[in-house]
Amino acid sequence: MHEETLIVTLTAAFVMALVLGFLATRLRLPPLVGYLCAGVAIGPFTPGYVADSGLATQLAEIGVILLMFGVGLHFSIRDLLAVRRIALPGAIAQIAVATAIGAVTACSWGWGLGAAIVFGLSLSVASTVVLLRALEERNAVQSPEGRIAIGWLIVEDLITVLALVFLPVLAEVFGTQTSGADSRISGYSVLMSLLLTIAKVGLFIGFALVVGTRTIPWFLTRIVHTGSRELFTLSVLAVALGVAYASAKLFGVSFALGAFFAGVILSESELGHRAGADSVPLQDTFAVLFFVSVGMLFDPSILFREPLAVLTVVAIIMVGKSLAAFLIVIAFRYPMSTALTVSASLAQIGEFSFVLAVLGVSLGLLPKAGQDLILAGALLSITLNPLAFGVARAIGTAWASRSRIASDGRA
Repeated sequence: MHEETLIVTLTAAFVMALVLGFLATRLRLPPLVGYLCAGVAIGPFTPGYVADSGLATQLAEIGVILLMFGVGLHFSIRDLLAVRRIALPGAIAQIAVATAIGAVTACSWGWGLGAAIVFGLSLSVASTVVLLRALEERNAVQSPEGRIAIGWLIVEDLITVLALVFLPVLAEVFGTQTSGADSRISGYSVLMSLLLTIAKVGLFIGFALVVGTRTIPWFLTRIVHTGSRELFTLSVLAVALGVAYASAKLFGVSFALGAFFAGVILSESELGHRAGADSVPLQDTFAVLFFVSVGMLFDPSILFREPLAVLTVVAIIMVGKSLAAFLIVIAFRYPMSTALTVSASLAQIGEFSFVLAVLGVSLGLLPKAGQDLILAGALLSITLNPLAFGVARAIGTAWASRSRIASDGRA
């Protein structure tokens, strides 16, 4: 019976994702919107068939690992260094501003500080998947603006990975506060937890860079010499899952951090490109399951129960965050076209926001309503993101025309 449940869950998830993903592309929307809607359709909050959420969640965990592994594979130190002067300070400042706006809004709703921080952070990070798709459609990936936007997202990804590591410590901080424990004892305990977490992360990174950079490429090279493509693909999957699991068990860090560094190690090796190409089908397959499972967590009734809150979240994502990014880029004396492209690129949230929200709920930091608002904001902002690019293009054209007229008048 359990095996049948697994087959039915997988079948329902893939069929609904295919149908609604295809419909989303016909409507010129990212397939991601369709995958999330597929999860809503087979979730417990809508009538009809309800998939096994427990199985879907376990499959989604694999999706998170492969998603983070893919982020690591596409992480390029060279690309980041090329735009570090704007991407590094710009992304940090934009995340700080957007997190503050989201946190203040959450506090105004009566939420605790821990929930407010997780909520604000979830609204501050954009989707790499959506960004790359938008830039590819506009042939702007290799443009100066596209490179800055991608570098900006790389920094956001790194910050999010660190946030995933330290969220359990944040949960402990606010757990001791709400339990009424002695502040002196709880403060010492929190400090020790923080130092222990930093030590574990540092030890893992050091081990990964010293041992992993030697053993993983060596192992994959031996597999390549067998001439079997199936074995190579299997070895890449084994590395991603094995490093993630080992990092959690041996060093106490998250699966996400382990998978990310496994990808980073491979990206810097000669086999990085092949590993990325061969693992794409696996990443895409489990990424679909991840987005479907996230959709199953979403209660669509919040759109009618809390319409003002939903609109506020969308405004923070598409106006507050984008405006902050625009002003930051202008402050660094970059052209108006660059500022408009970067701000439009960041006018959405996606996979990392889901991961943060789900982890926040599981740790008791974020209320279920916060998760629903984040998912609603993601669905609406991803759907409206093409409109953001259209507005940015119109503003850019109007600004260029005005500048040309002004220069002709001076001439």
